[in-house]
Order: sequence, then C-alpha cells, then structure tokens
Amino acid sequence: MNRSIPFFNYGALFSRQETELTNVVVDVMRRGAYILQKDLDQFEKNLSRYLGVAHAMGVADGTNALTLVLMAAGIGPGDEVLVPAHTYVASAAAIHYAGATPVLVECGADHLMDAESASAAVTVRTRAIMPVQLNGRTANMDPILRIAADCGARIVEDAAQALGSKFNGRFAGTFGIAGTFSFYPAKLLGCFGDGGAVVTNDDEIARKIRLLRDHGRDENGQVIGWGTNCRLDNLQAAVLDFKLKTFSDEIDKRRKLASSYQQRLGACAEVVLPPGPDAGGGHFDVFQNYEIEAEARDELKAHLERNGVRTIVQFGGKAVHQLPGLGFRDVRLPFTERLYTRMLLLPLNTAMSFDDAEYVSEKVLQFYR
Repeated sequence: MNRSIPFFNYGALFSRQETELTNVVVDVMRRGAYILQKDLDQFEKNLSRYLGVAHAMGVADGTNALTLVLMAAGIGPGDEVLVPAHTYVASAAAIHYAGATPVLVECGADHLMDAESASAAVTVRTRAIMPVQLNGRTANMDPILRIAADCGARIVEDAAQALGSKFNGRFAGTFGIAGTFSFYPAKLLGCFGDGGAVVTNDDEIARKIRLLRDHGRDENGQVIGWGTNCRLDNLQAAVLDFKLKTFSDEIDKRRKLASSYQQRLGACAEVVLPPGPDAGGGHFDVFQNYEIEAEARDELKAHLERNGVRTIVQFGGKAVHQLPGLGFRDVRLPFTERLYTRMLLLPLNTAMSFDDAEYVSEKVLQFYR
C-alpha cells in the first residue's frame, strides 16, 4: 500500500509542539512585545553562545543578512564576489544589491564551492569569497581560506542551510568576517515566516549591522547614518529561542535518518549519495537536505511521485548562471550543469518516521530493479 510522504510537512512545525508554542506566542502578544524586545535579545545571546561567537543579530531573512554583511564590509560597486552557481539565487542577488558583481564558480563532488574553480576566477577586483554551506554541510574551508589570504579577499559565509554543521570542529558561519543563516520554516531551525541572522566576531561589523537593520539608529534611538528596516520581529525570535533549546535533538534525528538512507541505498550503483554521518574528513553534517545524484533522475522522480513520495530538484532545476533573466550569458560551468541533470532531494526532515525513510529507500531500489 502506498504511503503519502510530503517533501516537508509544514503543519507539523506547529502541531508537534502545539501547546508549548501557543504559550510562547500568547505570552509575547499579551505583553505587546513585537519589535526589538527582550525575546530577540535573549535569542541573539543564546544563538551566539551556541555558535561560540561574540555577536548574533536577528534580521528579517537570510537574503537581507547577506546584503547587510556586504554593505557593512564596504563591498560594493567595482568589487567582485566569488560565489558557487549551485545555490539559491538569493546568494548572488545579495551581492548584486550591495552593488558588487557576483562571479559564479563551480561546485565540486560534494556539491559545495570548488576551490580550484574559485582560485581560477580571482582577479584584481576580487574583494570577497562567499562559500555557500549547502544541504547541512560545511565546505572544506582550508583551501578557500588560503585563496582568500593570498588575494586579500574577505570570507562572507552563506550558511542559510547549515546551522549546527561543522568543519574541523568549527561551526559553519564562523570562518570569515561574518556568517548568515536563514530561519525560513523549512530550514534546520525554522520560524513561522521569514527570519535570519548575522553572526560575527568583528565588533565593527556587528555595530554596522545593528545600525543598518534599524534605520541607522544607535542604542539611544538616534539616527546617525543611513539604514533600512530589516529586523527579526520579536514574535519569531521567541519561537526560535524556544526551538533552539531542543535543536541538538533535531540534528540527531536528521543524522539518524541520513544513516538509514546510507544503509539502504549505499550499494545502489545508480545513485551517488552525500557523505554519510560517519564519513569523517573533519565534517559534521546536519542534513538540511538529502541531495543525491541519480541515473534517469526524471523517471525516478516520477516513479516516486506515483508511489506517494514527494521529491524536489533544488532551486527549480536551474543553477544561477542558467537563469536567463540574470544575464550570465557567457558563463559555462560543466560540472554544475551536469549536476543539474542528475540531482534530486529525497525527503528528510524531523517530522518523518524511520519507517518513512525505509519506504522511500525501498521505492528507489524498486525503480532501479
């Protein structure tokens, strides 16, 4: 008998903890505490403590987080920022709206920024490198840090999909001048709308972010420069702070679900799996997504759909340079382009049961048999 397994169960975000979350929301609303209140301050302190950084600042969403960091770092017109083409358009859009030029580079076999391609793309105008820590995995940052040091560029991490992941014991988002996160509902730590954060150990970057997110107002409420309205609202901050308390349990379940896929699909020659939770190499992966490469991808996707399993080809099935409206007409990235004919996201989220994961694996194996 077919099951119905959604790619992501949005309703379960609330229903699994309905009583507790209702209490959190009602408390905020009864206090009338909506913007820049104690709940946001508490969440920022707890997030910075979790990541071991000096500053965490809640902002409206992950895209604005990136734009504000680039602006705070003085990166703008005439500057180039290296970014992988295998990412959501928001990564490149943030560079564009900061006034700089996104320079798209290849991803590697791990689907993250390819250091060799990034190195080849460096010019005298390269001011920043933006590794995108995708699918809950942190890139091998050693060669990327060397490239940045050699050309004098700054590292700005798009860690929207990687809160809690690590490389060599160091959290995603903590390798450069700043890192950014998204709290979109389907993210690792999700709120009930849009939300994001900037984290940094740089006091001056933190000061500028706080000004930029709140109309240029300082701690005394005085406007001392140009800014925008880009605050994480207090209601979402309260929800996130509540959920952060059990975040390690969420990560643990994601890693166990990934292990289930690894055990059942690891011997299937027609698919390439992401590294398993115990693959080593200095990586601690948290599996925001489970992105495979598959032979006959489209046919497999249709087979799974017929059997009640919803899957996604990430980012609408196009890399950033393949989006015709953005003007990257002369960019050719062969590895990334081939990847976009093969990649597929299997469902993996904490509303799933282990029986669900076993059923998905069974249907994948059934297709190739």
